[in-house]
Amino acid sequence: MTLRIVMAQLDMRVGDVFGNAAKVKQAAITARDEQRAHAIVFPELTLTGYPPEDLLLRPELTERVETALAGLCADIGGIDVVVGYPRRREDHLYNAAGVIRDGAIVGEYHKALLPNYSVFDEKRYFDPGGAPCVVEMQGIPVGITICEDIWYAEPAARAADAGACLLLNLNASPYHRGKAPEREALVSKRARETGLAILYVNLVGGQDELVFDGGSFVVDAQGELTRRCRYFEEETALVEISEEARPQPLAGPIEAHPPEEEAIYRAICLGVRDYVHKNGFKGAVLGLSGGIDSALTLAIAVDALGAEQVEAVMMPSRYTAAMSNDDAAEQARILGVEHRVIPIEPAFETFLDMLKEEFDALPPDTTEENIQARCRGIVLMAISNKKGKILLSTGNKSEMSVGYATLYGDMAGGFAPIKDVPKTLVYRLARWVNRARTIIPERVIERPPSAELRPDQKDTDSLPPYDILDEILEQYIVMDRSVDRIIEMGFDPDTVRRVTRMVDRNEYKRRQAPPGVRITRRAFGRDRRYPITSGF
Repeated sequence: MTLRIVMAQLDMRVGDVFGNAAKVKQAAITARDEQRAHAIVFPELTLTGYPPEDLLLRPELTERVETALAGLCADIGGIDVVVGYPRRREDHLYNAAGVIRDGAIVGEYHKALLPNYSVFDEKRYFDPGGAPCVVEMQGIPVGITICEDIWYAEPAARAADAGACLLLNLNASPYHRGKAPEREALVSKRARETGLAILYVNLVGGQDELVFDGGSFVVDAQGELTRRCRYFEEETALVEISEEARPQPLAGPIEAHPPEEEAIYRAICLGVRDYVHKNGFKGAVLGLSGGIDSALTLAIAVDALGAEQVEAVMMPSRYTAAMSNDDAAEQARILGVEHRVIPIEPAFETFLDMLKEEFDALPPDTTEENIQARCRGIVLMAISNKKGKILLSTGNKSEMSVGYATLYGDMAGGFAPIKDVPKTLVYRLARWVNRARTIIPERVIERPPSAELRPDQKDTDSLPPYDILDEILEQYIVMDRSVDRIIEMGFDPDTVRRVTRMVDRNEYKRRQAPPGVRITRRAFGRDRRYPITSGF
């Protein structure tokens, strides 16, 4: 006989305790009745979703969790349910995982290692636990750990010392480029150290700026991969564990790692889909300029939501090239989205007339450019408000880094899908979108980028070439390298100083930008948090 465990890689909604509990109940009953499983394992903080942030400070959340747990104990029998939740014990709050069996919690583990770096701030809410928890399932002693615990040797070793012959690890591990292979290498190492097979069960879905990519997997006691679930999709995967002298998982399907461009694109689509649907929007609207950023954003929106839920608005000005209008209309036609043209010239003229006395004797500058962008922002936000559709802003990470964007103009919006995508990666993703057929008109990809806010404008009038700019930004923002160190790497000193000054002085803009999907190791928002006012 084998131990049959289902890995429930599910998309939970933060704060929806009773909705999440209902999802747990349904999955557990299905696993018991249709997959003939003995146990089912859910992700970290299943009942609250991850990360619940300051919801954890509300007493009502604790009450809801306790009620939901009682309901699961009463409603589910005939299968062990390993589920994550916050557990309050007197003056302490723990990130917990419990084993529900036939009406009772027969074992409970409290997370030992609380991450407090990057996007994580668990020490703000939780107290560390650490005492091992081992529960027998079909005669096999099974240990439990939670997420960060597996990144260090001690928690797994404590479980092994307590008699565990198999380890379950509940996770809410967010996506960034290159993360999935890192996880597998680390868990493989932990298996070899302890001699335990490990089931790594990960959350899937979007939560504000974070995307959880799933990719749950199993390694045997030698650290060899025996099973891998799909990425960016829900899945309930049955794993069979042989009851030999040392329990070993039987081989199962191994989903391939998606190529980098595909993984990034799917991560952004999932982030957009969940943000729109979980927040109750009726669809999305965006400004389609004929440039590559809005073209990529439109493709993402359609793949995330469906063409029928997306509206594209072209808002030409006196400086908009005819090819921009043509290319925007062509892409909208290809994707089958509703497309409107609303010229901003009447609004722009009105604003210039209103400000004529205020601007008297002052030469034109970026002020007039920004007025055009803000005219567009007003139009798009009006459509968003009237129709209940979220406005997707189209700025990329390179622009956000150096402030090459207009507050209350092209930065207006409720969600920014490519906010963490550098411009050079925007081009790579656009070509990936066109891998099978033309979705983004080729001219959009080939022409020099331009904001089209003054005659013959090019991005390179204000910025270094993007291949140089993005590398400097990578070194300064992601790697935290100093100006001097970046110059030593061979970059032009004046360019480095100019770019890094632009990054520093535009923190105030980034604080007012909408959230967007995190796909790199160091994103703006909850990840990279710098003071606006600083003498550093």
